[in-house]
Amino acid sequence: MTEWSLQALERCQTLDELASVVRMCRRCELRAGAHGVVFGEGSPAARVVFCGEGPGAEEDRLLRPFVGAAGRLLDQMLAAMGFERFRDVYILNVVKCRPPQNRIPTEEEREQCRPNLLAQLRIINPVIIVLLGATAVQTLIDPAARITRVRGQWFERDGRWLMPTYHPAALLRNPAWKREAWEDLKRVLDKYRELVDPGHDTPYYPLARRSEGAMAGVRQVPPKP
Repeated sequence: MTEWSLQALERCQTLDELASVVRMCRRCELRAGAHGVVFGEGSPAARVVFCGEGPGAEEDRLLRPFVGAAGRLLDQMLAAMGFERFRDVYILNVVKCRPPQNRIPTEEEREQCRPNLLAQLRIINPVIIVLLGATAVQTLIDPAARITRVRGQWFERDGRWLMPTYHPAALLRNPAWKREAWEDLKRVLDKYRELVDPGHDTPYYPLARRSEGAMAGVRQVPPKP
């Protein structure tokens, strides 16, 4: 097995190669208390990435991201957008190992796992990243950002478009926020249609609702080979 190092991360050209390196990571104490590394899952050719906080108990048990109650809600959100997790998107977390008692990862833990996250984004090379919750926002946009203030706004970083919205777990605790979250996801669909696939449709936000002029002069990003 390949030992973890920044150089090993840089040499990886596929997600499978990267996963074998990330599973050897011991940069923080989370790995010692977790069942294993939850690397992520989805389409390696995804143009949209959903980034959450970290694995919970069920994710740690199955070594898959977003498979508990919040994950089931995320799958429903994806379906409403006309997406499917293994076909259209890639799902991952800021930290790859479960924090004890599902606590929020510390700033140091996020920083130690940051190279793993950035290596994933380098290989996937998405056009759009949906940031699920404050931890993802603070890791990839601004350490001082508050999700209630930045959600629904676009941020451009390194040629990618980042959209903060509520974490599905927060929506389960506060169902009234679901309407705002859906407005955020509709903005994601607008950007996806602008940059990736103008013909992408879903009955929950059909193309017919968009004005005919909205598609004029769009710049498409070709699918990855």
